[in-house]
Amino acid sequence: MVAFYSSALDGVAANPALPTPLLLRLIAFDGGGQGPPFQALHRPGLPEPAVAAVLTHPIVDTRVHFATSGQADAGQRARLADDPSPEVRAAVAVGPEWTHDPRTKVGPLPDAVCRRLLDDPEPAVRSALLHSRHLAPSFLVSLVRHPDPAARRAALRVWDELTADERATLLDDPDREVRRPAELCACPHDARLTAALLRDPAVRPEALRRGLLGRADAEGLLAEGVHLVELAGNPSLPADLVDRLAVGPDDEVRLAVSLRPELSEARRAAIDFTVAPHVTKDVDWVAAGIDDPDVLRRAATSAHPLLRRAAARSPHLPAGLLRLLAADEDVIVRTHLAVHHRDTPEEVLMSVYARLGGTFSAWMATGHPRFPREGLAARYADHPEGTYRQLAVRDPAASPDLIERLSHDPVVWTRQAATRDPRLPLPRLLEALTVPELASSAGANPALPPGEMAGVMDKAGVPA
Repeated sequence: MVAFYSSALDGVAANPALPTPLLLRLIAFDGGGQGPPFQALHRPGLPEPAVAAVLTHPIVDTRVHFATSGQADAGQRARLADDPSPEVRAAVAVGPEWTHDPRTKVGPLPDAVCRRLLDDPEPAVRSALLHSRHLAPSFLVSLVRHPDPAARRAALRVWDELTADERATLLDDPDREVRRPAELCACPHDARLTAALLRDPAVRPEALRRGLLGRADAEGLLAEGVHLVELAGNPSLPADLVDRLAVGPDDEVRLAVSLRPELSEARRAAIDFTVAPHVTKDVDWVAAGIDDPDVLRRAATSAHPLLRRAAARSPHLPAGLLRLLAADEDVIVRTHLAVHHRDTPEEVLMSVYARLGGTFSAWMATGHPRFPREGLAARYADHPEGTYRQLAVRDPAASPDLIERLSHDPVVWTRQAATRDPRLPLPRLLEALTVPELASSAGANPALPPGEMAGVMDKAGVPA
């Protein structure tokens, strides 16, 4: 297969204007044993005839790719749960590992399908299911009394949704690998349990970070001088011991103290701590209140950059806090807004685009619903940097002549952006199909005539 026709075929597979008959022809392709192009299986909104063809495709990798597609809905993927290949069933069980948009949530498989997968004779399928990030809480709750300890451990992921009786069952589990993590879940409200966990070196740091500390234990741990970062973040640490850690010699410990939720802004500002310019740190109380307006207000209005960075990761920011953080001087705050919030202002998106460049900026320009379009041609068509010239292609007012000019740009990313645009004059589009670095973009252009798409398939060896 000539290389650029293979590349053009990948583009055609992703082309949103690909007619269903050609899509079905492409999906039936064995690809020399590799199956049809990846792009054909990860298209959004596959028509039912195409889905049916994928489900019965003779090449296992084809069914695996569809089972892990972030574009397929859970009901479609669930139809592969009884596939004869354990590899396919494991792919269904674990689900999509990535999506085109990090703000998109993957729907969970139906509970009944999950139960079938958990009873699968292949251990790899059962393990894949229990490691999936897409399980419904209702299914996880149902695992509390499952005979498999690994399943009971998975139920701990929804500890806060369990009844008192269900929690007690897990705390009394005969398997230590279930019982220990359950105790860690319970220790924030149980000083006696925390004291017992502190005697186990394997879980001591976690128990120290989360557990309910008695006064004597807290003083003893401070005197030992180990795991002080975890101790500094413990919610139950007495106030006078917090004060002692706040003036200790270790900068990392002082930083941990500065993130405590009960501190006033004045008290926080009085602590001598250092925040690296590009560091983002998980802050437990902000993450737990990611949709709580009061928690978000406290973090977003703080002078502490790590708290504002943590708040900016919430997709639930109220409009006022969004405006406040959009004006923040901290570049990481604005970057988090651009990634996580659909209503991020255009000027913030543009500033993040300018700072990051490369693949991330390309994703932002094409994937963020508020990334600007109008006026980009006038502003950027002659910009000295190719990263900006490709923005001109997004402008609805860009002329076919401009699109053609940009398809000859010195920077390949700009040439490819222009080649994907349906305003590109047809003669140049057909020419681009034969240019190796442009063939894929030309194949993906919605203005490519169906006859030309079929011609690409012919030349790439796809049977009619």
